[in-house]
Amino acid sequence: MSPLLPPVDPSVTAQLVAALTPRLRKRLDAGVAKLAGRPVARDGDIVRLAVDDDTDLELHAPGGVVTTAEAIRCGCLLAPNCLHRAAAASAAPVAEMPDPVAEMPDPVAEIPDPVAGEPSLTEAPRTVPPTSVPATTLPATAASAADDAPAGAADPAPESATPAQRTAAAALHDAAAAVLEAGADGAGAVLQAELLRAAHTARLAGLPRAAGRAVAAVTALRAARDADPAHRLGDLTTALRDVLLLAHRLPEATGPELAGLRGRVRQPYTPDGSLRLYGLFAEPVLTSTGYAGTVTWTADAAGRLYTVPDVAPGGAERAAGSADRAVRIGDTSLTHRELSRAGLAVSGATVSPTGRLGAGAGVRAVRAPGVSWHAEPLDRLWTVPVAEQIARALAGDLDVPKAKDTDSGGDADTAGEAGQAGEAGDGTNQPTAQDGRDGRDLLFLDVTLIGTVREAAGECLLADCDGLTVRLAAAHDDPALPDRENLRLLALLAHGRGPGTRLRVVARLTPAPLPRAVLLAASRPTDPDAHVDLGLDRLRRADLPAEPTAGTSGDAGDARPAPTVQPATAPGEAPVHLLRRRVHQAASGGRRVLAFPGSKESEAARLRRYGLGTAGELLTALHASAAERARAPFGRLLPADTGRFAAAWLGAAVYTEEVDRALCAAAWGASSPGLDSR
Repeated sequence: MSPLLPPVDPSVTAQLVAALTPRLRKRLDAGVAKLAGRPVARDGDIVRLAVDDDTDLELHAPGGVVTTAEAIRCGCLLAPNCLHRAAAASAAPVAEMPDPVAEMPDPVAEIPDPVAGEPSLTEAPRTVPPTSVPATTLPATAASAADDAPAGAADPAPESATPAQRTAAAALHDAAAAVLEAGADGAGAVLQAELLRAAHTARLAGLPRAAGRAVAAVTALRAARDADPAHRLGDLTTALRDVLLLAHRLPEATGPELAGLRGRVRQPYTPDGSLRLYGLFAEPVLTSTGYAGTVTWTADAAGRLYTVPDVAPGGAERAAGSADRAVRIGDTSLTHRELSRAGLAVSGATVSPTGRLGAGAGVRAVRAPGVSWHAEPLDRLWTVPVAEQIARALAGDLDVPKAKDTDSGGDADTAGEAGQAGEAGDGTNQPTAQDGRDGRDLLFLDVTLIGTVREAAGECLLADCDGLTVRLAAAHDDPALPDRENLRLLALLAHGRGPGTRLRVVARLTPAPLPRAVLLAASRPTDPDAHVDLGLDRLRRADLPAEPTAGTSGDAGDARPAPTVQPATAPGEAPVHLLRRRVHQAASGGRRVLAFPGSKESEAARLRRYGLGTAGELLTALHASAAERARAPFGRLLPADTGRFAAAWLGAAVYTEEVDRALCAAAWGASSPGLDSR
């Protein structure tokens, strides 16, 4: 995947690949590899790619996106039936798909919403506030008939998936199963195009959530095949699991569950009156789909979180530079960096269900004083017990529909935490800080730095948090962002002064068997009333106390590594990694990797010895489905049953996800959230 080429709509790539002859399809992957190293020149909306010394290929991208097959033009003699057009579309990034069936109009002109890419399959659906405009309105006669209906009348049948949606779900399942059969190593441009075609069909059928996860799977496949340093096998596994699980559940889902599985293309914005917001922190956004920018987090007097995003197509340079751009709300000249430490008074505010502030023409905003993290109302975010924060974050990952009850404050009446949930001092019911909004996975922790630990991805800080040893990792590894250098400099606090350095931090939960989170912001070591946005601000040696840096000047680049401390591991740790490793191997190498003979019986027996009988059965079924090949009457091998292997793999993938969530809750000392039956 070449970042120099403009994004191409998925339907365009699918159309060009489908038009190729079988002979050209066999050469498509080689054609993509050949174009990857060719020079690219941009002239306005036109991007020219030199196929060879005499032939150029043009991509017309008005608005930055190639939306039609005719916008890709080749100068070779075989055009338009040549291989070059399909190869260029397959080498370009995948564009965000347009909205063919918007559920309701957006009252404000907004940028796309790629802050976290498409939501994870286990992310709870956002409940629309009662003031939202309904998608449909009953005629007056129907409304009056409903009012006159007897009390004992039967409720109308819940909404179910349409035939077009069932067909689209089946196409998604077949395309994802074919990718899983081949694995990342064998899923070339042809299989990717089939998955993109299925994603386009799903979007036209009104399934934006499944379509987005399919596009994410293609993006992860391309990163894996291109040996992109940013590729993570876990991202590919999660995307494939989400596509298969959505395709499995959509045909039989009804009511609220179906609405959550369908997803929403655009977030509805509703009036929210006047708001007094206090800057909390800002973080860079760098997605695998080619978007970058900054998101500033704010909170109101009740502790509810609001976001002010500035995300657009770009790379790490835009993520680092957008912090000094003015926020897009009203006429204020505040930058994101300034807003994270100041305040904002907004009138005529419009807010999405996720807490994102709109930037419509009727919104007015002026600068207001901010407060430190140790003053109200921000201080109340750190008064919530850690176990409750973990339970909230894990509940935010639950599947529909029970998670909606969690979001809407179903436990608020019994929580008894004034200012966070339950009753306030005046006896009124207060919403939770992340009531149906983004940010439920944020953790507000008071920690004591005690050392570092080396992991495969780099060093992590070790910190004590209410008796728990927590691993704090860098949020981004891109060298254009200061996360890694800031983490290295913070490690000097444990090295120079020993255990006991207290910091107030904002982190994001990383579900793992050990307490783990990624650092987003921290209080300044020399000034607890100030904070540092670790993804945007660069710490310097002068920001540390004088004791560990006496007589030394410089910045994070001169930092000496802190001593590595290896925390003791719990004896008899459950070997869930045996099943997780096979799930990842299948996503990477395909079915044939698990069909090889090996120690599968001993691994299944080991899982059963630790009381993980279900994991052992799933591992046995996964290997059996991978190795099973039927033969024709004359002994010829028949094609493998991709559906059976995909079902076995999906069961193992979902099981490991749920076990990881339960182990994460146990590691933090939190109660494991309840789960709906799959």
